Amino acid sequence: MKITGPERYSLSTSSESFTVAERFSKLAGSRLPKLYIATVKGWPIYVGTTRQPMRSRLRYGFQANGESGYYGYAWRHKFSEVQLDIWYQEDAPVENPVLDMETVEAEVVHLIRCAGQWPECQTEIHFHASTKEHRDAAVTIFATYTK
Repeated sequence: MKITGPERYSLSTSSESFTVAERFSKLAGSRLPKLYIATVKGWPIYVGTTRQPMRSRLRYGFQANGESGYYGYAWRHKFSEVQLDIWYQEDAPVENPVLDMETVEAEVVHLIRCAGQWPECQTEIHFHASTKEHRDAAVTIFATYTK
């Protein structure tokens, strides 16, 4: 599993919209599987995965109103400034390409919980059986953050 990153972006947010301080990279705009972490004051408040271009995924999370059962990002109502870190899996399998990143997502959230509490704005998570490779990737990603 080849994971690269993070790329870090600063977002200004309101309940309905966001502005990215710098342009998203080509990787962020790609269909590669991504793990993204929203942080405030250097600590994760939300961990997610997507294959969508980041701008599209964020737009969906900011415009959701519950009509389809999805209410969007909880953090959009609480914070006006967040950092967004994005990691990419460059060698995702053709069959179920998001499985590895969803597995790493759960392991990162678990590490955050072990350090104190669940991410403040985490509203869902995908659980899959993990391997040492997934857990090692999560440890490397989690090491980016300090409380």
